[in-house]
Amino acid sequence: MRRRLFGPAVVGLLALVPLGLGLLAFGPMFRPPPAPDGAGGAVTHFTLDNGMEAVVIEDRRAPIVTHMVWYRVGAADEPPGRSGIAHFLEHMMFRGSKNFPDGAASRIIAENGGVENAFTSWDYTGYHQTIAADRLELAMELESDRMANPIIDAETAATERKVIVEERNQRTDNSPQALFIEQMRAALWQNHPYGVPIIGWRHEILALSAEDMTAFHERHYGPGNAVLVVAGGVSPETVRELAERHYGGLKPSARPPDPRPTEPPQLAPRRIAMTDPRVRQPLVMRQYLVPAYRSESPKDAAALHLLAEVLGGGIASRLAARLQLEDKTAIATGGFYSPSDRDATGFGVYAVPAPGADLARVEDGLDAVIAEVAENGPDAEDLARIKRRIRADLIFARDSARRQARLYGAALATGRTVADVQNWPDAIESVTVADVRAAAGLLDLDASVTGWLQRGESR
Repeated sequence: MRRRLFGPAVVGLLALVPLGLGLLAFGPMFRPPPAPDGAGGAVTHFTLDNGMEAVVIEDRRAPIVTHMVWYRVGAADEPPGRSGIAHFLEHMMFRGSKNFPDGAASRIIAENGGVENAFTSWDYTGYHQTIAADRLELAMELESDRMANPIIDAETAATERKVIVEERNQRTDNSPQALFIEQMRAALWQNHPYGVPIIGWRHEILALSAEDMTAFHERHYGPGNAVLVVAGGVSPETVRELAERHYGGLKPSARPPDPRPTEPPQLAPRRIAMTDPRVRQPLVMRQYLVPAYRSESPKDAAALHLLAEVLGGGIASRLAARLQLEDKTAIATGGFYSPSDRDATGFGVYAVPAPGADLARVEDGLDAVIAEVAENGPDAEDLARIKRRIRADLIFARDSARRQARLYGAALATGRTVADVQNWPDAIESVTVADVRAAAGLLDLDASVTGWLQRGESR
């Protein structure tokens, strides 16, 4: 079975440009979760006595369910010097548990017509199955045993370490774009662990032990630090009954992660110039440190989200109009924002230079467009058009029970609420031209990293 390194929201952001920029893992999500409603059915939220939160999204259009368990711990919660342990443990959880050893859980899910997978992000780790609705109890039985009784031993860890090292080879070390992004993140966060790669630094992956993973599991994996999400053709009453049966008896032994290091004041812009003989397309990128979504002020994140769309949301965006159509110095441009991170997050713009284009001129073009929006804001008609497009995306989100499960799970795993998910469309609608202009003013060069990636000899 192939397990993905990045979380569900990250998967959506990998298609940054149609030029194969590789694993551009800027953050867990470009877009905060839309509000599934209407065709998606009612949303029910409850908490078991042992502290496990649960969300049920009833969707009777097909007799299938997506069952997910999210743990509120990710790569940003790893002990210093133990990078990659959250992702390594995710792999180990598929190797077997007390009652289902030797990878039996995956075989059982497949034999019952289902599929399963897992993901690790900086803020959470999740496990999920999609299966016929009448097999939901089976999924809970398997997942609850994995929560309570995983088999983690030195021999299995040694085998899985080889898999993870090869995964790093394929996804990061063999991709100059992925290495470039890794370096950009390490420079943007000077103290916070968002600057550490999810898969881990190679030398630290090689040093991780079965004892490390056992300790990490015992501390963080338990119902009190988990969120159960079930979406599909099942009633809330059935889910509650099954959850009580399979998760309710587990001891709430897990403890939330320690407080994370915070960023000091950033006082100077940073620059990265990276060369690699494997580069096919040069890249100019700027990332800023900005606030993430906060329940007390959702409009702030909505304004930054709309700013990213104004700057780089397709061929009608400001960057595309200036650099691609007018100056013809770039063949692709874009903007991105990661509001769903638990802590201060990244906002970025990028351009893929046209053949022979001067990278300094391309960077000047990025700066000019940002300055123009900060001074004048977006055109009111453009802003209305972007809002219509986002509304359409929210409507399409209702058509997928799996997507709805991911949206609610990511929100609750990072400290948000059901209401935060459902109120997001109103936050988007409330943003004005002045709000977007103010959001552009948050892009502080002293809290930024600018990177150039070019073809050339590696240093």
